[in-house]
Amino acid sequence: MNKFLSSTLIAVSLIPSLAAADEVAVRKMMDGKVGKIDRVVKSQMAGIWEVSADGQVFYADDAGKYILFGSLIEGKSGKNLTNERQFAMLPLEAAMKQVRGNGKQILVTFEDPNCGYCKKLAKDLQQLKNVTIYTFLYPVLGDDSLEKSKAIWCSADKAKTWNNWMLNGKAAANPPEKCDLAGLEKSTETGQRMHINGTPAIFFGNGERAGGYIPLPEIERRMAAVASSVTD
Repeated sequence: MNKFLSSTLIAVSLIPSLAAADEVAVRKMMDGKVGKIDRVVKSQMAGIWEVSADGQVFYADDAGKYILFGSLIEGKSGKNLTNERQFAMLPLEAAMKQVRGNGKQILVTFEDPNCGYCKKLAKDLQQLKNVTIYTFLYPVLGDDSLEKSKAIWCSADKAKTWNNWMLNGKAAANPPEKCDLAGLEKSTETGQRMHINGTPAIFFGNGERAGGYIPLPEIERRMAAVASSVTD
């Protein structure tokens, strides 16, 4: 299927047409229909508003009559502008950060400490160069996953503790009685809002999302494509 047609765009009629919608009118129309609205701005497409709500991106027409669900694609470049916007909305402060080389490329993952494929992915990612990796703890495999995630999150060096566990099977020390788990909770909430149903989930720098494990050569290929699109 043509990549420009791969995302279904659904228009939902809501209210009688308005002469011209402004931000307030768009917010009013969308209220209660797409979750908590965080941002309403004019999109790159004439006559269309971009609405960010609960980690998702939606669109509304300038007349205040329709909601559009789907991806907005830039025709000339083929860029998925919706994916890019959703990627930019990720709360990276709630992720563990690792920088390799110049850290120029960005890779984001959602992982469970008890996920076998996540451990395989962790070994693969050690071979990447010139990349910044953000890892969101996403304990979805049971209570033990949550306890391991808490111990990792509460450690002095989160990324080091994560790698010790995922690469070497070295468990983190028990977390202190007092530990701020707000970041871990935000990480989990973000995964839920983005409808991540399994781990690992991988996001590339252009917002492209891959569900499940993919081998290192494919990761490198997709990262190279992102780098190429930036320099074109």
